[in-house]
Amino acid sequence: MELKRGDLVTRKSYNHDTVFKIINIKDDIYYLKGTEVRLYADAKEDDLEKYEILENTEELSIIDESELNLERNEYFYIPAKILHIDGDKDYLDKCLKYYKKKGVYAIGKKVSEEQIYEQLLPLLKEHKPDIVIITGHDAYYSKKGNINDLKNYRNTANFIKAVKIARKYEKSHDKLIIIAGACQSNYEELLKAGANFASSPKRINIHALDPAIIASTLALTERNKEINLIELLDKTKYGHDGIGGIKCSGLMYVGFPR
Repeated sequence: MELKRGDLVTRKSYNHDTVFKIINIKDDIYYLKGTEVRLYADAKEDDLEKYEILENTEELSIIDESELNLERNEYFYIPAKILHIDGDKDYLDKCLKYYKKKGVYAIGKKVSEEQIYEQLLPLLKEHKPDIVIITGHDAYYSKKGNINDLKNYRNTANFIKAVKIARKYEKSHDKLIIIAGACQSNYEELLKAGANFASSPKRINIHALDPAIIASTLALTERNKEINLIELLDKTKYGHDGIGGIKCSGLMYVGFPR
């Protein structure tokens, strides 16, 4: 088997649970990035198996399962505005495609995790979103020690800085919904910093679309109608193990006549 950069592969040692793209090869080590899961990894060639793309992808099935039906004949709708800031362009593009299919107005910005907190305030002032997503890549390095020590996370500290800036900009959890974190992020500290929703309660990986699913549901639910929190979290790939949050209401205006 000859593998090259750009090929899609799975890992035998993990029972082929995740599809990766080969992003680099160096000294017989293959560096990988999840196509759907926000995860970096590396492996040797003998652990990899080439992946064949199926016609019905997981991404499309997730989109189809979370469609909302609106009574478009009589009413008009103004969904909430989303500002999606992502450290990974590939995942950002997937999410923007998802928003477009859902009919939600979203602004996407690719900003490295280390710089999000520096660029966030001007973006909030410029776009005045109802929902802001702060995501990208993260990891909990369990071998380093304590699960509560932010030094043992790749980017949680950077996400926390950004959340605090967003919450200082708008103190009300109802006026600005903050969705923060990525794979294995410190869920509790992100909520303490001011996020409405965060990953990851069980320090597991999350799907690339998970933050977008949360945001779109809020954006397309009638304003002041309380969200069923458990049903909302169940729409994501790994449910409440991957993302959790606090109760809130929808943010969409509904008018009549159309």
